[in-house]
Amino acid sequence: MSDITLILLAAGNSSRFGLPVKKQWLRIDHDPLWQFVAKSFEDTALFSNIIVTSHKEEVPFMQDFCEYTIVKGDQTRQQSLKNALQHVTTPYVLVSDIARACVDIKLIETLITKKTVADVIVPTLPVADTIVYENNTIDRDKVKRIQTPQLSNTEAVKKALTQTEEFTDESSAIVANGGTRHFVDGSEDAHKITYLHDLTKLPCIKAPSSATLVGNGFDVHAFEEGREMFLGGVKIDVDYGFKAHSDGDVAIHALIDALLGAAGLGDIGMLFPDTSSEYKNIDSKELLKTTVLRLHQFGLVIINADLTIAAEAPRLSNYKQAMRTSLATILQIPVARMNVKATTTEKLGFIGRKEGVGVMASVTLNYYDWTQK
Repeated sequence: MSDITLILLAAGNSSRFGLPVKKQWLRIDHDPLWQFVAKSFEDTALFSNIIVTSHKEEVPFMQDFCEYTIVKGDQTRQQSLKNALQHVTTPYVLVSDIARACVDIKLIETLITKKTVADVIVPTLPVADTIVYENNTIDRDKVKRIQTPQLSNTEAVKKALTQTEEFTDESSAIVANGGTRHFVDGSEDAHKITYLHDLTKLPCIKAPSSATLVGNGFDVHAFEEGREMFLGGVKIDVDYGFKAHSDGDVAIHALIDALLGAAGLGDIGMLFPDTSSEYKNIDSKELLKTTVLRLHQFGLVIINADLTIAAEAPRLSNYKQAMRTSLATILQIPVARMNVKATTTEKLGFIGRKEGVGVMASVTLNYYDWTQK
């Protein structure tokens, strides 16, 4: 059994990246980047446990992708690391950033062989360019570029991070706390993804899969007197609406489930629980906008959508085009790729008795092709 735990930091907002996709969700074939990196480390069989920090809203989604320990991150790298360290029981911990996508096994093995030399073992690279600090030229031979992963004594790094000062890496915190640091030669392949152009410097990653993802959704709502009716994002001119926690737009609810199904991101109840007062009587278009944003951030592109609305009442023929336009705008696709059909159940069942409406939705998605940017 290994005496080392791996922590991968993936809770950032990718604010400098320059794409609608968060970099940790860029697809490498089918895998999001964070999972691709975790698998690469897992394949080394050098760790007893793998912990991944996540943005707090993404924890349940990441957990559905894997069997790693997913821990809620925080506003800073340091606080995210502190959260993860609470789950570490081994004497040593290797910390890396998801943005360092290419795992150099020889570097990892070097770090491990030196683990008892100091409180933290740090890979570095030399500086080739002239360095000027506050108009003074510095001896570049005395300057190092610090990399991750870094291998630390667990107790040393836990104690170091109790300081109030914020550090950009754990080795700086350990040294500031009186600990020892040992440098080893780093790896040029361990380039960090910060900006879009950094993707061209990573030999280990490949383009996203060109597969088409398909999802289906189904929802029903009963009628309720005294409410306004919204269907497909359009107000329907009748004197009753839907019985629901939100505004009851059954078409949008089915569409959200189809989108989440294709993305492998659960269902509408997981994203917008009907036990939350936040969503009481909410406009379902806002729920759909949030869903679309989440899909885009997770590296997915909506190709087309198709709705079948089963309703004996109200009559919908005069509303279908408005529904197409409303939904296509939110999905950010052409109206031609947002289809809406209306049918009846030939007076059968609760729909036939004019007690409610049922909707089936189908969508297709592709992965965002970051290689074309």
